[in-house]
Amino acid sequence: MSVEQFGVMPDGTPVQRATISGGGLTAKVLSYGTVLQDLRLEGHDKALVLGFDKFEDYLTYGSHFGATAGRVGNRIRDGHLELDGKTYQLDTNFLGKHTLHGGKKGMGVQNWAFDRVEDNAVHMSITLPDGEMGFPGNLTIKIVYSLLEGGVLDMMMTAETDATTLCNLAHHSYFNLDGDPTILDHMLQVDADHYLEITDELIPTGKLLPVEGTSLDFRTTKRVGDATSVKAVDNNFCLKDSGGALRRVATLSSPKSGISMDVATTEPGVQGYDGVNMKPNTPNLDGVIKGQFGGFCLEPQIWPDAIHHPNFPSAILRPGETYSQHTQYIFKKG
Repeated sequence: MSVEQFGVMPDGTPVQRATISGGGLTAKVLSYGTVLQDLRLEGHDKALVLGFDKFEDYLTYGSHFGATAGRVGNRIRDGHLELDGKTYQLDTNFLGKHTLHGGKKGMGVQNWAFDRVEDNAVHMSITLPDGEMGFPGNLTIKIVYSLLEGGVLDMMMTAETDATTLCNLAHHSYFNLDGDPTILDHMLQVDADHYLEITDELIPTGKLLPVEGTSLDFRTTKRVGDATSVKAVDNNFCLKDSGGALRRVATLSSPKSGISMDVATTEPGVQGYDGVNMKPNTPNLDGVIKGQFGGFCLEPQIWPDAIHHPNFPSAILRPGETYSQHTQYIFKKG
């Protein structure tokens, strides 16, 4: 376990980096956005996530590499909220008309406090003030990353508010399990019979569509590139189980490296994203250059734009309640 300075925020605030180990894994975690900067599995010499060696690259390339997005991950149509009879206009940082990942200054691009660093765990917290990015309520969020026996990256997330607000946190690592330039030859399986229909602007229409007969049918394991060749993957999978209990919901694997990653979560959905919009010549750890399809995101979360769809699981958080998410990424080799 170690803590060191990794960089400096534009306002001069130091960005710290903690290195932790356990369960055959070693992780480097930044105070900036709770970014999982690096993750290694014993016996595999390449990073399992995309990250940057220089802090400045996180500011340049964006895209929430390794961060946790919020206070509301994913998209909110028109950046518009109605809560308890009050109307709120949020920051519209997506296409100039919608809200994405909590706005341009969401928690994934802010500096958190390291409350405690242990040999195998990092405890982090932040308070997002009332009115920030247009959201009501002072929202205090706590996240613990732990490395557990059996190759488990464990994430516990909780949040409390002093006024009715929205809360939907989503971890946003780009996984690459073999170090190849793309993840098109990775194999994916997701426990979802339906996905959310979206507009050309990636906003849910409110309809659940069956995956059967579509490129998003990952009920049985198939190559990521077979879906990407038809249409980019940037969709919310509506998981078979409605959520609440920790259960395995997806598996990503690389035939080349022999590494597999199970995703277990308490959440009702998981956003799959194939990195189609990654910029060419994006720097990465170990001096490797990445581009389009360089990593695959599997982001457990409440379904996007839930506030506008009463039939979706709710993202509303009220005073006296506690938002809670438990997610695990479980790695195995061979």
